[in-house]
Amino acid sequence: MKYINANKVLPEKLIVEIQKYVQGETLYIPKPETEYHKWGTSSGGRRLLDHRNAAIRNSFISGNSIQQLAKEYYLSTETIKKIVYSHKK
Repeated sequence: MKYINANKVLPEKLIVEIQKYVQGETLYIPKPETEYHKWGTSSGGRRLLDHRNAAIRNSFISGNSIQQLAKEYYLSTETIKKIVYSHKK
């Protein structure tokens, strides 16, 4: 995260108003909620995990055991259980 000097981007009246509450501190101003993206949507990481989890569910339905899947995907048996017993399709 890079920091920007408020004097360079905010009107003086707004700076004076903010200084009533905070002075000489770092202040984080979040994006509006409409600008948020779910984790992994920009990088494609979420899509990769969804594909992996679907493959794990299909393998489980095809008869592979939780222990086999844990070894194959390098995950704990508890994580495999969460994936195969979730209702997400």
